[in-house]
Amino acid sequence: MSQAVIEQRVRKGVVRDRVAVTSNHAAAYAARDSEVDVVAAYPITPQTPAVEKIAEFIANGEMSAEYIPVESEHSALSALIGASAAGARTFTATSSQGLFYMYELLYIASGLRLPIVMALATRAASAPICIHGDYQDLASVRDAGWVVMIASSAQEVYDSIIMAYRIAEDNRVLLPVMVSYDGFLMSHTTEPVELYDLELIRRFAPKRIDRPILDSKRPITMGVMAIPDWYYEIKYQLIDAMHNSMSVIKEVHDEFNKTFGRNYRLIEEYRLEDADYVVLAYGGIWGNVKKAVDAARRIGIGAGALRLRLFRPFPTEELVKAVEGVKAVAVVDRAVSPGAPIEGPVAIEVATALKSRGLNTPVISVVHGLGQRTVFSRDIAELIRMLSTSEPMEMARSTIYMGVREYGG
Repeated sequence: MSQAVIEQRVRKGVVRDRVAVTSNHAAAYAARDSEVDVVAAYPITPQTPAVEKIAEFIANGEMSAEYIPVESEHSALSALIGASAAGARTFTATSSQGLFYMYELLYIASGLRLPIVMALATRAASAPICIHGDYQDLASVRDAGWVVMIASSAQEVYDSIIMAYRIAEDNRVLLPVMVSYDGFLMSHTTEPVELYDLELIRRFAPKRIDRPILDSKRPITMGVMAIPDWYYEIKYQLIDAMHNSMSVIKEVHDEFNKTFGRNYRLIEEYRLEDADYVVLAYGGIWGNVKKAVDAARRIGIGAGALRLRLFRPFPTEELVKAVEGVKAVAVVDRAVSPGAPIEGPVAIEVATALKSRGLNTPVISVVHGLGQRTVFSRDIAELIRMLSTSEPMEMARSTIYMGVREYGG
């Protein structure tokens, strides 16, 4: 964005400041600017600077919120479940083993239909112990009933958390929302972020408590024991809410774009207009993927790219429309589902989505970047070359593991 455009946005009152921050700090700024009431968190690499920054905001009087320094991630989400049930706007952040320690509470939060927002600085799963970034933690909780967004820049982290409150608190949804971003690659990398006018943010995402809450004046019961006669129906209400959330998410994106001058969609397309071969990716490697597509175009290969921004609910219709007519789609996963027919978690979703809509487009599962092994643009360029010179249907029969050294096991 040019300096002239930035200055124009400032003059129009959309932007109040432009700061250089990491994605962790962008998450903290978003929580502050969204007027969060209660924060509960436990430190874990690489998420820790996010909640440290929030603690600093509160200590300095920049943020009027209750900060609960708990003894574990399990307790952090437990505290927010109670606070959200009482009507508070809540926030937390975590990574990897911390997310796993929250696991039973993830289902409780969604089952109780609580609009909690959480930032996830994605990180590899132990063992062996690895503090570096991949998406195994996020992949492991895709069935927990949370709306899940994946950002590719610090600006998008900030924007997505603001949107998350609007989505989560909508009475057609009432589900928790997770905003994820690459551990280290994004969590600790400084980028320019525009902070919006507070009045605009609060008009866009006003606090809503017109939902069932714990109130002694109007007593209700939450989290009752459900026998077989009723559990299925109660669970289906969550499923129905997830279905309903798709239209709400689109509405929120459209209004956010109009209010703040952005262009967010459920998926982002790059040079797809005449593409034969498409690489689908997510998170912080998006820039390298686009660079590889440009390199392929220069040597006459009809390459294009897609970025998955929304993971739950899965944007099936948008994806099908984007890839209809292409020769092959390669999905680059930075997580793995060992023993699955194809072992990339997002590749499984993409293959299912296309097949469910009658498309026989080959979907090639590619795993790379585990434990933050660097995904170079040259790796993606090589993948595009393979797509253009091999038989895609044959490639789709098994998962390709790029960037892994050979071993004798």
